[in-house]
Amino acid sequence: MKIADTIAPPPQQELPPQAPKPSKSARHRGDRIFLGLSRGSGIALLVIMAAIAAFLTWRTANALAVNEGNFFTTFDWNANADPPVFGIAVLAFGTVVSSVIAMALAVPIAVGIALFISHYAPRRLATPLGYVIDLLAAVPSIVYGLWGALFLVPHLSGLFFWMDDYLGWTGVFDYSGGAARSLFTVGIVLAIMILPIVTNVSREVFLQVPKMHEEAALALGATRWEVIRMSVLPFGRSGVISASMLGLGRALGETMAVATVLSPSFVIKLSLLDPGGGTFAQNIAAGFNEAGDVGRDALIASGLVLFVITLVVNGGARMIIARRKEYSGANA
Repeated sequence: MKIADTIAPPPQQELPPQAPKPSKSARHRGDRIFLGLSRGSGIALLVIMAAIAAFLTWRTANALAVNEGNFFTTFDWNANADPPVFGIAVLAFGTVVSSVIAMALAVPIAVGIALFISHYAPRRLATPLGYVIDLLAAVPSIVYGLWGALFLVPHLSGLFFWMDDYLGWTGVFDYSGGAARSLFTVGIVLAIMILPIVTNVSREVFLQVPKMHEEAALALGATRWEVIRMSVLPFGRSGVISASMLGLGRALGETMAVATVLSPSFVIKLSLLDPGGGTFAQNIAAGFNEAGDVGRDALIASGLVLFVITLVVNGGARMIIARRKEYSGANA
């Protein structure tokens, strides 16, 4: 008798029962339902946007039909007069200038904070600092407006006189006194409001930079700043630009904070420190309740211009994102 014949075979282990696989018809049905819901959501969004554009265009046509002034070049806003005369020259100037001031102040600070959180600060400090920046985005705009009107405006006179002493010769920073309810003050408030948006997006972009790029630069003897300049900033340039344009969209459409801080007037002044000016959103919020039928149509016409500007800004941001997708870290 052979030894192999005396060895008992090992007992067969029973496999655990497997869950029944869904049938192909069930999987295909779920895919069809998901596809239908996704497609329906996209179509519904397009329909809503088209309906908003059609409504604004219709009311704008009614307003322009009775307007006695040039809608794009007239400085006055007398939409309730007989005959009505109104234009968006002052509103367009104030909206663009205040938003540019906000971007010039907020973007460099936001990028610096994002770099500090992502590459300089220790984790014990970076995490709570990121939470604080996130909380700034949750503060209502009326709170920013009240803070700007009650605290910022009274304390800006010294800064304005200093700018007048050293930069007043340019005419842009000429200050003749009075309350600091100007476009420059509005730009400061808007800069604080868009700071968390630009900071958070830029921070996430910088955190997704491939580590091997930074390690390779460090291995070649680069300093921390050289690593950021050669590896981090080029990789996140598109993301920073997109974040800035998202912040610009917020600044263009801000209403309550601007209406609370600004002293409106339909005069375009060379100096950014003198009170006066106006924006689209502020003018709509301030004049909608007292406007008649033609006046409301005129305000809606100005809203259509702001709607188009916002679409252009967001469309530009999407084009930048589509042009360079690697900033998201997908190819890292």
